[in-house]
Amino acid sequence: MTERLLNQYRPEVVSAPGETLAEVLADRGMSQAELAERMGRPKKTISEIIGGKAELMPETALQLERVLSVPASFWSNLERNFRDSLARAAEKQELLKHADWPRRFPLAQMEEYDLIPRESDPVERIRSLLAYFAVSTVEQWQSVYQGIAVAYRRPARFEPDLYALTAWLRAGEREAQSMECASFDLNAFRAALVEARALTTVIDPKLFVPQLQALMCRCGVAVAFVPELKGSRASGATRWLGAQRALIQLSLRYKSNDHLWFTFFHEAGHIALHGKREVFVEFHKGSTGTEAREAEADQFAAEILIPRRDLQLFLAEGRPSEARVRSFASECGIAPGIVVGRLQHEEVLPYSHLNAIKIWYDWKLSED
Repeated sequence: MTERLLNQYRPEVVSAPGETLAEVLADRGMSQAELAERMGRPKKTISEIIGGKAELMPETALQLERVLSVPASFWSNLERNFRDSLARAAEKQELLKHADWPRRFPLAQMEEYDLIPRESDPVERIRSLLAYFAVSTVEQWQSVYQGIAVAYRRPARFEPDLYALTAWLRAGEREAQSMECASFDLNAFRAALVEARALTTVIDPKLFVPQLQALMCRCGVAVAFVPELKGSRASGATRWLGAQRALIQLSLRYKSNDHLWFTFFHEAGHIALHGKREVFVEFHKGSTGTEAREAEADQFAAEILIPRRDLQLFLAEGRPSEARVRSFASECGIAPGIVVGRLQHEEVLPYSHLNAIKIWYDWKLSED
């Protein structure tokens, strides 16, 4: 859900407190010189406050309260609102220098997924994006998120769009922030992965997603399911959000249960095997395994789902039929579609065979 600031109305022009002070003096028939004398302040100071050249300080507000019987909080609020309006006007001019920046993001999708509010005003659109990324300026976005983007391995022939990918990664961060997770415990995490393996047999995501998230949160790992944003091209990602919490983010890019679960355990492999500083992003089928750590994560996932020895024994018994695949999956305690995906990857089966055994998912953005 989008995060909205309360009390959105802000007038374009806010009067300086000195204007109100001048009106009060005129109403009382009191000159600036008399006010200065009664307050024990230089005439120049009163003149500069009325002219908007000097800030109305808290001690001045208290003196005005005593002399004019108008609460100090009234004057302080006028001053605060005036300074805020000046700052916002200056900010608006600065933001207009980046009017083209929002167009680089997949705004229509981000609005559709309720990641950001729909805005027609160009400045408000920039402000919404800055709030979404939790940064104060476009320059800070570049510092924080372009820094993340250069940390992961990018496939040379499958370059993702930087803006779409950072927006997708941020969506995972935001979802993780809403989850209550324990501090990371490696032993508990490895034990939880054994339990998570059994969830592959649960067909309905409404059932297995909350169970998986609760299971992983107990050992310090947030699992976020975020729809792919056009151009991001990511199927999964792993990052550490501080020293004691990891994030596994999944997009359902390929929408079948074998890809979903292999990607989850692949990302889990990065957490179990690799350091806390790196960002790992998986982009498409065939992109993993090209570097040592990706190959290690692939092997980790493969061994958890279907140990190599068990697969070899299964293959030694003859050609895999649908009935044999289902029986083997039942013995392994995993979904039959995962066996099909493994056999296709191992080139035992063509990618066109037994796909009906797989479970296919689609995103529903709202309840029916």
